[in-house]
This record gives sequence, C-alpha cells and structure tokens, in this order.
Amino acid sequence: MKPTKVPITDKQIDLFRPELSKIIDPRHSLVNLSRVVNGDDLDDTFGITFCDDNGRPGKPTRLMVALYYLKFTQDLSDEDVVSGWVENPYWQYFSGMRYFEHKLPCNPSSMTRWRKRIGEAGAEKLLEETIKTGLKLKAIKKIQLKRINIDTTVQEKDIHFPTDVRLYDRARERLAKAAKERQIPLRQNYNRLSK
Repeated sequence: MKPTKVPITDKQIDLFRPELSKIIDPRHSLVNLSRVVNGDDLDDTFGITFCDDNGRPGKPTRLMVALYYLKFTQDLSDEDVVSGWVENPYWQYFSGMRYFEHKLPCNPSSMTRWRKRIGEAGAEKLLEETIKTGLKLKAIKKIQLKRINIDTTVQEKDIHFPTDVRLYDRARERLAKAAKERQIPLRQNYNRLSK
C-alpha cells in the first residue's frame, strides 16, 4: 500500500501559478539530487507501513524523506525544518512539489510519528539509499566505504573536567587535610556542604 496523495481540488488555479522548475536554478545541488533519488523504491519500501482505510491519509513518502534529509544535513529540529520548508523553493522542489506552497507541509509532530512508523529498518533503508545516491553522483567512492570511522564522543566517559567549582572543592579538601596533619583545629571543614 502506498500512501495516498492529496487530490488537487481546483486545477484552474494552477494555470496562473508558476511551476517551481521555471523559477529555480536547474544546476542547484538539491535539484540535481532530486533527479537521482529513487522515489518509487522508497514508496514501495515505506508504503507497507501505511493503512489506507484507517485514519487520515499519509503524507507522500518523498516529502517525508526530503524533510528528514534536510533536517539532518542542515542540523535542524522538526519545527525548524518544517518552517524553513515554507520559505525555500529548492526544498519544496526537492520534496516533489510542483508549485510553490505557502503553508506548512505537515505538523512537526507528523515527522516524529513517521519516524516511529518506519522504525530502525526504515532508517537503515534511508541510509542505504543515501549511500547509493552518493555513489551515483560520485560524491563518494567505493573505497571510502571500506573503513568507517565511528565518533564515540556521545558515549559517557569517566572524565573530570577542571571546572572552577571542582577546583575550589579540591583546594578545600587539601587545606582541611593539611590542617588535620598539623593539628590545627578548624571550626568547620565543609565536608558535607561542599558536594
């Protein structure tokens, strides 16, 4: 099952609207990328996650894939990518729109629901399609895929950073220890309050 497409209600209005392909630069990187991405393959892959007789019709797969691509390449939140989509004709063309749209393509929460619907297997399929597209455009070479560097900075590590608070606490500990060794009585050593 493919997600249903929203029907055009008034085709006469389109007679006076300029097509996006007429107002954008055909050499733009997103225009070139839109020619290479295999939308039918993605429709077949993600179409099985939709049910056309239950609830509201799903958003077009190409739109949702484009929004996720833009989200991660531009490092934006769901809200920012949806609001930026309204302002950018290249983003709209990349997501399969024929005419410039003046309203949001979807609610930002729809992106979260779509991400949950496709699951981990869908995310892997998107990564696979990204790699295939990179190879077609010769942006990456097969030899570059033989070795993968993984950034582990997101993993928690037992590292103590020399912040001012930590330095003050260490100085307090050492002063209290030195006073105890020299048998200097302290009114308070702040052991319980320092943490």
